[in-house]
Amino acid sequence: MTDLEYRKLLKKFQDQSFSRTGNDDRFKLPEIEIFYEGNTTVVKNFDKISDAVNRDQDHILKILLGGLGTAGEINSGRLTFQGKIPSKSIQDRMKEYIDTFVMCSECNRPDTHLVKQARTILVRCDACGAFRSVKSRKRKVITQTSEKIKEGSILDLTIKDIGRKGDGVAYLDKYTIYIAGAIKGSKVKVKIEKISGSVAFGRILTT
Repeated sequence: MTDLEYRKLLKKFQDQSFSRTGNDDRFKLPEIEIFYEGNTTVVKNFDKISDAVNRDQDHILKILLGGLGTAGEINSGRLTFQGKIPSKSIQDRMKEYIDTFVMCSECNRPDTHLVKQARTILVRCDACGAFRSVKSRKRKVITQTSEKIKEGSILDLTIKDIGRKGDGVAYLDKYTIYIAGAIKGSKVKVKIEKISGSVAFGRILTT
């Protein structure tokens, strides 16, 4: 082997090694395709998303439902949530799922699988061999997404849409909030009177 051939082989190996560690180029989640059907929210390409993160669909569904505070089901590769869930809320919860259950904390690669030891779930990396527990991180995510608003909370909201019954509709984090008598585009001070999953109902406070 000549010196020139050796240098070419060495450069090829270095380039391949660099591409394997280039995580941003290597791991790309398919864009989440969301549309609304009546009073439901549909993720059209849920099967492609679960394939991309290499996780069981039922496990992803369980974590998403817990984070969004709603019910849902998988049917023919599509995921359907009850209620109109803002697309940003779904995208944020999916990113949290990937950070918690997919990405390696050491090499930041998605080449991992879940291992259960007793009652603890571990993320084990097939690339570098590292492993970590997801128990504490999972609890933190659920706590952060379940204490945004409470019944009796007073909020300043902007009415984004009008519901089928004529109520104004505002969005806050995972919640869709219905406000009777509100006009689209208006900014109102609202008292939350009832919360059911990711749907809340409020009334306008007069000043």
